Formats: sequence, structure tokens, C-alpha cells
Amino acid sequence: MTFNEMINKALMAGLGVPEKINEIVDDLVKKGELSESQGAKLVKEWKNKASKSGEDISKGLSDLLHKTLEKMNIPTRDEVAKLEKKLTALSARVKKLEAHQANKYILQ
Repeated sequence: MTFNEMINKALMAGLGVPEKINEIVDDLVKKGELSESQGAKLVKEWKNKASKSGEDISKGLSDLLHKTLEKMNIPTRDEVAKLEKKLTALSARVKKLEAHQANKYILQ
């Protein structure tokens, strides 16, 4: 589950969106203002719209978080991994050069 999906689900559950939609539509069906099939269709439409809104909000929060971390100059996992690879390669190269230098002094 992605960060955006987690935020979206938390928002929807926290706001009680699915339950509220069902309550409103059930009320309209009981009053006879909607048939059950119309109610089901309306519930589906509203849930889709609510989900879309939640996705938009979570994407906005995610973008804000990424920009904030970027401004704080905190490296990403990928950047740290690249630096680790470079460090490992450089360490190996230094060891090789040190060994070469040591052999050079021994031969003199």
C-alpha cells in the first residue's frame, strides 16, 4: 500500500465518509425520494467522488511532504544507496592503491 493510499483510507475513515453516504441515501430511499437502484447508483457515484477527493488530498500532502524534506536537504534512500556504492568502490580502490604502494616499498 502506497503512502497516498494510506492517507486516503485514513482520511475517508476518519471523516466517516462511507457511513455518512450510506446514511443519507438510506434516508432518501426510506422517504421514497429514491428507489433502491437509484440509491445504490448514487452511493457508488458519491463514494467515487469522495475517493477522488481523498486521492487529491493525499497527493497534495505527499507532494508537500516531499518538498518539505527536499528543503530540509534530507537525502532520499536512493541518494544514500548511491553514496554507499560510491563509498564502497572508493574504499576498494584505496585499499588496492595502498597494497600497490606497500609492494612498491618492499621491492625497493
